[in-house]
Amino acid sequence: MLLNSLLRIGLFYAVLIALSVPLGLYMARVFSEQRTFLDFLLGPVERSIYRVCGVQRSQEMTWAEYAGAALLFGAASWLLLYLIQRAQYLMPFNPQRLGAVEPLLAFNTAASFTTNTNWQAYGGESTMSYMSQMLGLTSQNFLSAATGIAISIAVIRGFVRHSVKTLGNFWVDLTRAALWVLMPLCVALTPVYVWQGVPDNLNAYTEAKTLEGTTQIIAQGPVASQEAIKELGTNGGGFFNANSAHPYENPTPLTNLLEVLSIMLIAAALTHTFGKLCGDRRQGWTLFAAMSLFFLAAYALALWAEQAGNPKFPAMGIEQRAVAGQGGGNMEGKEVRFGTIDSTLFAAATTDTSCGAVNSMLDSYTPLGGLIPMFNMQLGEVIFGGVGSGLYGMIVMAVMAVFVAGLMVGRTPEYLGKKIEAREMKLVMLYVLIFPALILLPAAAASVTRAGLSGIANPGPHGFSEILYAFTEAAANNGSAFAGLNANTPFYNLLIGFVILAGRFMMAIPALAIAGSMAEKKAVASSAGTFPTTGVTFVVLLGAVILIVGALIFFAGDALGPIVEHFAMTSGRLF
Repeated sequence: MLLNSLLRIGLFYAVLIALSVPLGLYMARVFSEQRTFLDFLLGPVERSIYRVCGVQRSQEMTWAEYAGAALLFGAASWLLLYLIQRAQYLMPFNPQRLGAVEPLLAFNTAASFTTNTNWQAYGGESTMSYMSQMLGLTSQNFLSAATGIAISIAVIRGFVRHSVKTLGNFWVDLTRAALWVLMPLCVALTPVYVWQGVPDNLNAYTEAKTLEGTTQIIAQGPVASQEAIKELGTNGGGFFNANSAHPYENPTPLTNLLEVLSIMLIAAALTHTFGKLCGDRRQGWTLFAAMSLFFLAAYALALWAEQAGNPKFPAMGIEQRAVAGQGGGNMEGKEVRFGTIDSTLFAAATTDTSCGAVNSMLDSYTPLGGLIPMFNMQLGEVIFGGVGSGLYGMIVMAVMAVFVAGLMVGRTPEYLGKKIEAREMKLVMLYVLIFPALILLPAAAASVTRAGLSGIANPGPHGFSEILYAFTEAAANNGSAFAGLNANTPFYNLLIGFVILAGRFMMAIPALAIAGSMAEKKAVASSAGTFPTTGVTFVVLLGAVILIVGALIFFAGDALGPIVEHFAMTSGRLF
């Protein structure tokens, strides 16, 4: 089993590196507006978009203008998606004649999909028409992901440029991210999914007779085209309620591998884009190494917990263990096609990024197996993270790391030739403190109110874990779920919707402000006293800072949920 796990993760990482490096260098060319092999095809489309929208591509923006444009675009996207859901019963491509989405659920879903979160408090095949799926959800999968990439490029420019006040043009970056990066990858990947058996049609659902003589409704629709951007954009919203555990979304081992690779591909590639644009590719490799250490550790711990299973079952016979779902570790809530190895790899990939896709049910994981995905998100969007948001989150933590190093050695901290001063550190601390506030405060409110407690499916610490996970994924713009929580209530639709919006924009604004401040600084030459921000030493320091901050903030909450549940399980008590 160990050798099997090592071979799979080794092959997966080799392919990830082989694909992410050239993609990262390609994106560096795209956003520095150098020539690419797609210019002849996409250049006229880009220019037409600018003419129609009145965009002056040469007019750059300050960090505040850039943030304002992102907020304005997010607000318009939210309103449009909300209206599409409310009016879907009037629109074509609705063969099942689904009615309007309920107002609070439409608010929550619009907030979720326009922020790259894709949390779903509904079953997709029973709630959304084909028009809502295509025009509303899939388009936002592209646009929300492109927004994250655009903001990350602006943050990179802030650290690379000097003695200027501008970070680029949001509308140009948004357009190029969608046209040059996301669209070509999806066009290449969608036919592969169709080839593997993922449907992509506008047919009505099929009625089939079962062997027992009953009628079964088999849902289908434009799935493959949404599946591609769902993973590549770290969106995660499933066309079907079962998400990537559904055989129409994830039918074969090949599609499972492609989905996990897609989830991590662009986020990993952006580290190499960062290294290329700042003129030192070692900087990108350093961030990639720090992210990889956390990812591999999370995968190993989750896999150990799930393969160990429940200690209550080893005394059983083989047949009893199989009935209990413990024959190959904890198989409860997992597809037999994927087992514990591919299920935990998928869980690690989706929670180390901000992708809410799942191919197993996290609510059925062991307490420690469920803790790992939650803690991945509690560290912030830094372990690869969402497309764009993961990179600028890691850059903010790198600034904190060099500040800590400066305190230890008694020198002025510098990052990429820029001095880190009081203003930047205030913004870094604002960035760091907003995140836990968005998780712990609403989780506390949900844990002591009737409206919050009514949604949990399990009593005791597991129920608390369901609540804590819901707000963790919302603040991290992840979108996955413990699944045991009934979140389709007015209380959770409103509260989680607001946390989702705040988790996107209240985190992006300080990051852009830091970039704007750094862009105004003059670059200073490195000296013997400059702390190196490449190499093993900095990777260890950066990882330690991230881990300590996350552990100090969230240990008490995790102790009340999955940790105490683990000790209860070892004593024979289950929740």
